[in-house]
Formats: sequence, structure tokens, C-alpha cells
Amino acid sequence: MCYNVDYIITQGKGLIDTKFISWNVNGLRACMQKGFLEFAQKQQADFICLQETKMQEHQAEIPLKGNKYFNSAEKKGYSGTAIFTPHSPLSLTCNGMNLEEHSHEGRMITFEGENFFLVNVYTPNAQDGLKRLDYRMKWEDDLREYLMRLDRQKPVIYCGDLNVAHEEIDLKNARANRGNPGFSDQEREKIDTLLHSGFTDSFRYLYPDVTGRYSWWSYRFNARKNNAGWRIDYFIVSDRIKEKITRADILSDVYGSDHCPVLLEIEL
Repeated sequence: MCYNVDYIITQGKGLIDTKFISWNVNGLRACMQKGFLEFAQKQQADFICLQETKMQEHQAEIPLKGNKYFNSAEKKGYSGTAIFTPHSPLSLTCNGMNLEEHSHEGRMITFEGENFFLVNVYTPNAQDGLKRLDYRMKWEDDLREYLMRLDRQKPVIYCGDLNVAHEEIDLKNARANRGNPGFSDQEREKIDTLLHSGFTDSFRYLYPDVTGRYSWWSYRFNARKNNAGWRIDYFIVSDRIKEKITRADILSDVYGSDHCPVLLEIEL
């Protein structure tokens, strides 16, 4: 079920030096028991975008100031996205693609600010054996069209767990994982296509060649301890605002999930 679905019309104001955080919390209720609230309060971000919340809005009290927007999956305990912010939207929608087939799993929230769109997404996993790859490809094509449509109106900030390591330097063991979910040629090509459609990967814009920076680690084989991870969490922005990026970071010292938060600071 989607909370605050369709549109909320308010008086919006422009933002300057805006701080965004994106985090796949792998269950918000569990993450709140592992330091999420303390982290969120300390960061004082303009926008905290969450993926894999695995809850309905009424299932937990979240003692943070400001607005809280949820898009929950119809299936309880599955998927879900949220945005926490002190700012009010010009409009807010939970199924911006306006396609019924993408409306059941709580995977998207679009927040319209005065001079940007924020699109928070939890991308479907292709799953073992790439058994959901066809749906994933349809999702990618529909989402790219949606982002390009928004971009014709005002700049876009697209973030979330995108469930793909784009380049070989974006995961520890590229050769061993070639063709696996999250590192298939098909999924990587969709990121290529998006980035050639007027968008920029904020982290690679600042750090084109840096290695060993990851945002997800398996719970198995001491992967996080050994930094055998993947960079699958992103902030991707419209090309025309990439020069306004002042910071892009991966907060790998923050625990509470199998993912860590990623951060963007940009002048808007």
C-alpha cells in the first residue's frame, strides 16, 4: 500500500547546499535497533531515502522530526521505500511510472522540489539464475523513460539500491561474478544506457578510478570484514547539475544493515 499516494500540493521553497542520504536498511524496524535513529539525528540531512523498509507505516513509531513518506509493498515484510525530510513537496507520488505492473512492491517514491525531482528507488533483483531478468529489463526501460520525462521539466536526483555493480571496479571479485545477478551484461548495459541519456553517476564523477569502495557486503564468509563487497547503491543526477556536486561518499563505517549509507551533497 502506498501512503501519501498521488499528489500532495504544498508551498515549496528552493534549497541550497542540500544533503541527501540513501540507505538500504534491510528492515527498518531491525535497523532502528542497530543505531539508525542515532545516525539519522546526527546527520541532519535534508533527505533520507530508505529502501527495503519491510514494513507498513503503522508498524513502528519513528521519533524523527519532519515528514515521513512511505511506499509499502502489498506483501507484508517485503521491499518498501521511504523518504524522511523536514521539507514539503510540491508534489509526491508513489507510482510515477503510472504502470500497474510496477505498482505492487513499494519500490519508488518521487518527491518534487521547487527546482529538482528526487526519485528514490529499490530496483528489483534479477534473482538466482536471472529468473526475473525479463521483468528487470522492463523495469529499467520504463524507469529510464520516466527519468528522462522528469528531466525535461527540471533536474533529477535518482538514488537507491539499484542492484547492479556498473563497472568491474565496483565489486571485489568481478571475474567470478560475471553473469551473476547484479553483474550480468544485461543489467550493466542498462546503466550504460541511462548514463548516456543525460545522467551522471555522482560517485564516479568525483572518483572515476578509485577502487575498494563498496556499499553492500554479503553476510557470509566475513565479507564485510574482508571488504569483499559491491557498490550497488547510487546517487545519479542530471548531467546539467553534475558540476554542482560538492560531495559524494560511501559511509562504510556505518553499520546496521548489509548495506551502508551513501551520501550526496549538491548545491540546488
